[in-house]
Amino acid sequence: MVVGLGNPGERYADTRHNVGFAVVDSLAERLGASFRKKLFRSYWIAKVAFTGGSFFMVKPMTFMNASGKAVREALRETGGSPAELVVVCDNLDLSPGNIRLRLRGSSGGQKGLESIIAALGTGDFMRLTVGIGRPSYKGQVIGHVLTAPRRDEAALLADGVEKAAQAVLALVEEGPEKVMNEFNRKEPAS
Repeated sequence: MVVGLGNPGERYADTRHNVGFAVVDSLAERLGASFRKKLFRSYWIAKVAFTGGSFFMVKPMTFMNASGKAVREALRETGGSPAELVVVCDNLDLSPGNIRLRLRGSSGGQKGLESIIAALGTGDFMRLTVGIGRPSYKGQVIGHVLTAPRRDEAALLADGVEKAAQAVLALVEEGPEKVMNEFNRKEPAS
């Protein structure tokens, strides 16, 4: 199952925090899938046929900080386990547009990941993060993630979304080692 994290609603649609939604939307468009929402569910879901198999894509309709509830419900509905989960979200510590796959670990301060770890009781799931860069001052983080990227960043983030979509498809076809070797490149020192 591939879960794209973001915040629901038009107000947040083009913000840095919604790159996870952008990745699964890009995948849905590429693969001809449509998201649907079942009654009383806190997420949108799409089933995708790909390379002789299928997988689910999920967009939690809770806010970022409460994503865990929706992810737990979706795993229960689909019969999936945390080991089969790939969470796609933003990362302040990567430069805009860079991506990184990790097989497990902590939240790194990302509130959506914190919520999922708490709801599932484990950090043993894959996370694919798209860099959004860090603002100059620590006190600007909330404003940074909840606003649209500056013009000079927009193309970098769009590229990162497309790279992340490619990485998800490579992950399904070829596994995590190949994806990490291809996409987890060291960033140049600044």
